[in-house]
Amino acid sequence: MKVCKFPAKSKEHAYKSFTDKQNNLQAEKFALVPFNKRIVFAPHCMRNVAVCAAVDKGGYYICAECGGCKINAISKLVKQLNYKALYIAKGGRTIEKIVKKEKPEAVVGIACFFEGDQAFKMLKDAHIALQFVPLTKDGCTATDTDLAEVERVLKQTN
Repeated sequence: MKVCKFPAKSKEHAYKSFTDKQNNLQAEKFALVPFNKRIVFAPHCMRNVAVCAAVDKGGYYICAECGGCKINAISKLVKQLNYKALYIAKGGRTIEKIVKKEKPEAVVGIACFFEGDQAFKMLKDAHIALQFVPLTKDGCTATDTDLAEVERVLKQTN
């Protein structure tokens, strides 16, 4: 019988602790970045695939604001605040490519704690302020987030 050295709960707790710490460390720097120099990444697992009309761009989707999921509300707020862009990411490599191409000064990432942990580690040397908003329901499909928390993070300014 295999004994798991780090149960899933303790891993999730470690990811949560790390992402909370990083959010706190980067909050002030993030708040100083103008909205038009920020981009947002939402996970493709939040899409309601039964009705989603998002445009597939290969490694990511662009929200069509069809109203089928919460990404619609996030997309509208991103446009209202004049953010540079919102990408519905299919994976971490896509995020790296987009960041390299777009050169944002700040990023908002919506994801599970594991992906948030990975994003902080991926962008640590890029000098990009990152704020992470966790999913309230994770998994690989039909995930969810707290829209009030997303809005709070998106509107952060000094």
